[in-house]
Amino acid sequence: METKVEVVESTLVAPGEETPRFGLWLSNLDLAAPRSHTPLVYYYPAPAAPGGTAGEDFFSPCRLKAALAKALVPFYPLAGRLGVDEGGRVQIDCNAEGALFVVARADCTGEDLFGNFVPSPELRRILVPVAPSGDPPCILAMFQVTFLKCGGVVLGTAIHHGAMDGMGAAHFIQTWNGLTRGLSVSEACSSPPYHDRTLLRRRSPPHVDFDHLVYSSVYLNGIPRPFVTHLYSVSPKLLVDLKSQCAPGVSTYGAITAHLWRCMCIARGLALDSDTRLRVTANVRHRMRPPLPRQFSGNAILRDLVTVKVGNVLAQPLGFLADTIKKGLEDVDDTYVRSVIDYLELESDKGSLQMSPGQLMPESDMWVVSWLGMPVYDADFGWGTPRFVAPAQMFGTGTAYVMQCANRDEGIDVLFALEPQYQECFEEVFYGK
Repeated sequence: METKVEVVESTLVAPGEETPRFGLWLSNLDLAAPRSHTPLVYYYPAPAAPGGTAGEDFFSPCRLKAALAKALVPFYPLAGRLGVDEGGRVQIDCNAEGALFVVARADCTGEDLFGNFVPSPELRRILVPVAPSGDPPCILAMFQVTFLKCGGVVLGTAIHHGAMDGMGAAHFIQTWNGLTRGLSVSEACSSPPYHDRTLLRRRSPPHVDFDHLVYSSVYLNGIPRPFVTHLYSVSPKLLVDLKSQCAPGVSTYGAITAHLWRCMCIARGLALDSDTRLRVTANVRHRMRPPLPRQFSGNAILRDLVTVKVGNVLAQPLGFLADTIKKGLEDVDDTYVRSVIDYLELESDKGSLQMSPGQLMPESDMWVVSWLGMPVYDADFGWGTPRFVAPAQMFGTGTAYVMQCANRDEGIDVLFALEPQYQECFEEVFYGK
């Protein structure tokens, strides 16, 4: 059944006070981020009211817009537009034009959308605003509140990745929902965002100390392949079992990612003597010397590759893989980050910097993104916390998200996109059937 969505309101919300007007310089890590919006959905079931239905004020658009205008004062770059400076370098034009705010109604229920959740372009189209995101000028922040016929609400968010990473976006959402609940700006945003990206300038002269294949134009040049996405539940029992196969103190991310990597190699039938690469991401805020401000709002996420022979993935204990992943992440220090920034500078000068909005990895590789520790389930706008939060769309096969369940006692959810011909085998291996 095709879902019908009626747009009730579409408006631009500008900062509620005067904000700085200038061109915000973007670092090479900003420019190397996917030049696209990150579409997320937050599902809020209808709260029980005396009459058995949600109150009239449930997700009041007026309250949300008023709070959004306040939130855009400290987060003023999100009210700007992607632009270019006099030299042609992409920047953010802080011009206070505003963020897009949409109110819509859908003829479906929360169970229809999230009972058997599958992210897709169609789900994104109906629940998250869509706008051009590649070339300047383009809007940087878009939000949609969709009222469902069951009384629940879906908040769809789309923040341009060039403006900030997931940590910065979470800080903004936290500020917005605090203001909606009635907190003051100083209470909702006690640690203001730090917008200056010049702490991540390239060295002079730039020099590259390591291999950075993950950023090379020769890496993400695969052919788009059909894929299906499934949500896999990692029960507390399965998680304990996976961790028991690793060294004491292994992280949840390390244990689950090692398991995913092995299952992927088996399902795809990769040759034992071939290389397989895990694409990892590292938050470098605390890895820099001196560290970046904790509330640094730009992109401070670095990508890297951990390479292992397929034969070792399959023959070695799970702890070997988890330890290899841990060591790969530990190698990302200040020197490594500076090398990446300089590499991106030199590649940009040559015109060969990869700016792919998709993730066209080779079939031998996978990318696991961790949302563990991200406060996505703290997004209480005054009507309770979300029951489910996830990406609205996946952008390539071999990509996985590791996410905490709303109820932490229920374990971990893994969203994984894989070619359909490998799906059945992957599921059997994943659950040890």
